[in-house]
Order: sequence, then C-alpha cells, then structure tokens
Amino acid sequence: MNALQFQKKLLSMQENMMNFALMLTANKEDAQDLMQDTTLKVLDNQEKFVDNLNFKGWVLTVMRNIFINNYHKIVRSQTVVDQSVDLYNLDVVNNSGFDSPDGSYRIQEITEAINRLNDELKMPFSLYLSGYKYNEIAEKLGVPLGTVKSRIFFARQELQKVLKDFR
Repeated sequence: MNALQFQKKLLSMQENMMNFALMLTANKEDAQDLMQDTTLKVLDNQEKFVDNLNFKGWVLTVMRNIFINNYHKIVRSQTVVDQSVDLYNLDVVNNSGFDSPDGSYRIQEITEAINRLNDELKMPFSLYLSGYKYNEIAEKLGVPLGTVKSRIFFARQELQKVLKDFR
C-alpha cells in the first residue's frame, strides 16, 4: 500500500475512530484530542503497518494504547504525597509487617538477590518494580516489548531459584 492509499484509508476511518475515542474518553474534546494523537502516531508509524494486517484493528489498537498510556501518565502525575506527614519520625517498624530484625534482613536479602542479577535482567525488572509499565520500559531501554516481558519473566525465574528457601 503506497502513502496515498494509506492516507485515504485512514481518512475513511475517521467516523469509526471518533466513535471508539468517544467510547474510551466519554468526552468530546478528549475524544478529538485522542483521535488527533492517533492519526499522528499512525502516520508517523506508517512503515510499521504490514499489508496483510487488519488496518482498522491496527489503527484502533494504536488508539487504545495511546489512551491507556495517557491514563497512566495522568494517574502518576496526580499521585499526591502528603507533605504534612513527618517522614523522619514515621513509625515504619510497627506498620510495615517487618517488625523484627529478621524481617528487615529478608528485605536486604531480596534486594541483594535482585542486585546480583545481570544488568540485562536487572534493569527491566527494577523498572517494573518501580511501577513502570512494560511498554514504558521498552521505550526507556530501547528494546522491543516482547524482550522486556521475557527479561522480566527470566528475572523472576532466577529470583525464585535463588530465594527458594525464603518464606
């Protein structure tokens, strides 16, 4: 499919895209923004479209992914830390579930096990533990999404072996 056919096909989908965007956002302005973001992303990634794929499904998947990513960004940006809490004198020992020296030793042991992972596994796993989503990790590390998922899986397997007696 050449660039002109691609653009015509995308233009013919505007009504479908708007309906899907409205379903996701439940707000006309947000739906229009989402539709515009999707159109730009699809045009920027035109070379990634494979001719034998379902074009409509591909475009709507791009839209859904943009919506999900934007939602996660909004949630992260709206997370509020209560500045009035005295973090220095916080009674963590009684509230953490690790109220014994043995409990804190276990956390240290887990941390050391994670740090002993090779960097290829440790980086995506640590980012995942920090709250990043798979696609954000892939983007940050510049590797395919499937690679991120498999590295996190292998990191978990490795940690399960190392920490098998841990209970």
